[in-house]
Amino acid sequence: MDRLLKRLENSKLFIWGLILLITIIWGYAWVVMKEALVYMGPYTFSFFRFLSGSAALFVVLWLSKQTFPIKPYRKQLMIQGLLQTTAVFLLVMFALQFVGAGKSSVLLYSMPIWGSLLAAKFLHEKLTAAGIIGLIFGLGGLLFMIGWDVFVATDKDIIIGQLLIVFAAVVWAASNVYFRLNLQHLPKTATTAWQMAFGTIGLLIAALLFEWGEPVQLNVYSIYLVLFSGVVASALCFTIWFLLLSLVDMMTATISSMFVPVFGIIFSSLLLKEPLTINLLFGSFAIITGIVISQMKGKKRSKAR
Repeated sequence: MDRLLKRLENSKLFIWGLILLITIIWGYAWVVMKEALVYMGPYTFSFFRFLSGSAALFVVLWLSKQTFPIKPYRKQLMIQGLLQTTAVFLLVMFALQFVGAGKSSVLLYSMPIWGSLLAAKFLHEKLTAAGIIGLIFGLGGLLFMIGWDVFVATDKDIIIGQLLIVFAAVVWAASNVYFRLNLQHLPKTATTAWQMAFGTIGLLIAALLFEWGEPVQLNVYSIYLVLFSGVVASALCFTIWFLLLSLVDMMTATISSMFVPVFGIIFSSLLLKEPLTINLLFGSFAIITGIVISQMKGKKRSKAR
């Protein structure tokens, strides 16, 4: 494994090819999630998605013969799963019923903005001048995107949906902080598999409570949507992503993840015919710019060393 990582580390073209592939898949996954709502309820789809995703990860663990002492960390993994899998995707999938896939991807990927604030509070990370400027840009983009819809008298369900996705971004950021405080030292693939499994239980409860008896259309295409989002976009991509995190610095990883909402907007426009409005384009540019600026602090620190 170490020999493989060494080879990959020396192939920058291959690393960036993997990063590009993952961000394209994650961008397209927003189209998949939106289309899945035609065939089943948002919570039912999320349950099927993460059931298949966690099952695929456990197969990977079994094939690689990785052992993991779950008992000492059961409580922490349950909390992580409820935050990162259950809460985030209950909010996102419910909101997707009213908000376009492209705009949803941008709003959720405002997560680093909230992550910076929570890290300053709970991880005692210093909020630098670059970080503050980045926050101003990012928050300005969010206010412009949502505020525009308020002033043009958009349906209130769309406004509520957008706010729910922003809240999901805050919960995602909180789950990242919780992970760093409690689970960062554990094997990444096993941790992802277990938290996803616990989160899937939460999604099952929500589906039974709120969507029991609602129709579920299972056909070739709807099964493809479930398996693509669960096995490919979740299990496979997260496994590769954690591998990449051992090969590139966190700043590069964070900034490169900003390609996801870009591809989300592109695929949503091409495949779902969602309009490219002024507030979407300008707000997206401001949010992504803010996140990139805020991450520049890592570059300055590395130079100072």
